[in-house]
Amino acid sequence: MPGIRQLLHWGPILALSVIFIITVVGFKCSLMWWPARMKGSWINLMIYFTWLFLILYNYFLAAFKGPGFVPLGWEPANKDDRVYLQYCEFCKGYKSPRAHHCRKCNRCVIKMDHHCPWINTCCGHLNHANFTYFLLFAPIGCVHAAIILICSVYRALNWQYYFYYTNEPVVHLDFVGFICAMFAIGLAIGVTIAVGMLFSIQMKCIIKNETGIEQWIIEKAKDRDRDEEEGEFIYPYNLGCWRNLCEVFTFSGKPKSDGITWNVVPECNQYTLTIEQICQKALKRERTVEYVIGKVYNGSWLPLRMGWRVCVNFPCTDEPRISMKVGDRVLVTRWKKHWLYGTKVNLEGKWKGQTKERERGWFPRVCAKQDVSNGHYSGSEMVADHEKAQ
Repeated sequence: MPGIRQLLHWGPILALSVIFIITVVGFKCSLMWWPARMKGSWINLMIYFTWLFLILYNYFLAAFKGPGFVPLGWEPANKDDRVYLQYCEFCKGYKSPRAHHCRKCNRCVIKMDHHCPWINTCCGHLNHANFTYFLLFAPIGCVHAAIILICSVYRALNWQYYFYYTNEPVVHLDFVGFICAMFAIGLAIGVTIAVGMLFSIQMKCIIKNETGIEQWIIEKAKDRDRDEEEGEFIYPYNLGCWRNLCEVFTFSGKPKSDGITWNVVPECNQYTLTIEQICQKALKRERTVEYVIGKVYNGSWLPLRMGWRVCVNFPCTDEPRISMKVGDRVLVTRWKKHWLYGTKVNLEGKWKGQTKERERGWFPRVCAKQDVSNGHYSGSEMVADHEKAQ
């Protein structure tokens, strides 16, 4: 079953395990702190399990519904519009507006925001609302559980007072129970902070009708030198706060757009953003610098042999690292102080394949050394000249 296979991944297993641990330990402590015979206990438990239902309901919908994918081999109805779109060499078709190729899903994702390992798929057009609901209810449920757990631990540590001087229920926790309760408290607080921050980030994107990828495109559009004919860049999908929210959150559960055609501001058209992307890609190709590798790199995320500075200043991204051997040539498009991002090329200087075999990712900057036999620049000389030219 596709649904079961969707969950057979470390992300869903870990996420569901955390939910299970917090729920079970919180439930057991709740029955001791607030027994079922007491008034209000059933109301507390109903609210407690309502959060659990909303969390799991939206989690599974976000995972199983998926973000929505551009059909393989897709192209616009009007053939003339193909010039305004990017072609995906992996899906053998054109990317619809707001679509991006996810190397982990191996498909072009409609309105891709990011690939989320916790649901083992992308957050995109179809599951954006459910994913955001999950990010909302998970911290609320964890706050409820944390209150129960903290109060229970406090009563367990002071059980003698409650046993001898009050008529209130006594919470008994043995050593294992105490460790489990403290562990669950740590998980609940951690989830509240981490997921709460993600919820805040997602809401900021939705209010502006942007995705995480589009935010990056907008920033580059603002910094790009533009011709007088181009004019100022206007982001086409920001319809205003309320309309932006209504694009994602609907009573039917289905977003307004069909994933191909989008509502845009009057000053723009369906291809305003895709044209900007094409211009940015062309500019990136112009700034590409070819490096020659002089030191072996095995693709490790923590390359200790490259020095502690390389390990400490790693790129804060889940983008892949690519292994290197002496003599490899790489077309570099992004530079950091200790890391470079590029695509391997073959000895003829062509891109290494135009298929799924293409290798692209980060590698330590110290790997780029001078190729004296072929008379090439060293990596440091190339990038120095490149930066001067800028």
